[in-house]
Amino acid sequence: MTIGSKLAWDDTVLPFQLDVSDIRGRVARLDGVLNGVLRQHDYPEPVEALVAEMALLTALIGQTIKLRWKLSLQVQTRGAVRMIATDYFGPEKDGQPARIRAYASFDAEKVTSDPAFDQLEEGYFAILIDQGKGTTPYQGITPLAGGSLAACAEAYFAQSEQLPTRFALNFGKVIGADGQGEWRAGGLMIQTMPKASPFAQGGGSGEDGLLRPEDLVQGDEEENWRRVNFHVDTVDELELIGPDLPPTDLLVRLFHEEQPRVFDAQPVRFGCTCSEERVRNSLSIYSARDIEKMTTEEGTVTADCQFCGAHYVLDPETVGFEAKK
Repeated sequence: MTIGSKLAWDDTVLPFQLDVSDIRGRVARLDGVLNGVLRQHDYPEPVEALVAEMALLTALIGQTIKLRWKLSLQVQTRGAVRMIATDYFGPEKDGQPARIRAYASFDAEKVTSDPAFDQLEEGYFAILIDQGKGTTPYQGITPLAGGSLAACAEAYFAQSEQLPTRFALNFGKVIGADGQGEWRAGGLMIQTMPKASPFAQGGGSGEDGLLRPEDLVQGDEEENWRRVNFHVDTVDELELIGPDLPPTDLLVRLFHEEQPRVFDAQPVRFGCTCSEERVRNSLSIYSARDIEKMTTEEGTVTADCQFCGAHYVLDPETVGFEAKK
């Protein structure tokens, strides 16, 4: 694919590389995906904003990994928003879309009109990579810091992966002529190539002594990193969410002197992996007595998917390890 090519950019992630500076990146646009995630729930506005930011980060990060199954981002806190969880499922076959799902758990009585990140308070940001059956899942954790989920992700990559990483994100609800709101989100991610990141020892310059991207670069890599970040600083928020400016044109405007090279765009869709079979499997560890305690007054066992809202109603005699065949 060439820089000048025109594609339908909504719900896509476009990988690119800046050959002069040895930096790779991603540009993401989400609209239908984000609406698919958020319409499943009736979240307060600050919670919607946090889920939107987390979904956008998930799309950008997920596309950087050679993923055979699932990438998960999680935030756990002591604040009004207790948890945010997102999953990115890699394409099952070449040419197929990746899938994203997300949800948040919160205390409605504690949610305020303060900025979204202020709803979190003390907690941690985690990235989990599960390559599927027969592999050991990987998990990396960093404290919440920096004033945004994007800053937390940058701190994670600096602290856990020793990879200088920068995110520029924009997201929000666009009100149409009919008065209905539709979510749009767009973001840019840049990251040094792994060989350009020396191992850093000791405390960092960030909040609570955490490493920041600038702590990991030196010499020519430092100059390249500063120069590319200078260009990222010039991006306009409306350029990120489009729809008038294709991501390819955005890359030319920002990085034409860095010789940007783009690769095949990855389509992304809202998708959930829940099913009745998975519910039955999760209940298979329980005895008939345990299942009896889960049975409703109507004589059924029910389960709800937090991600997509699917509601499952099962006969209690058919679930558990003592189920009747």
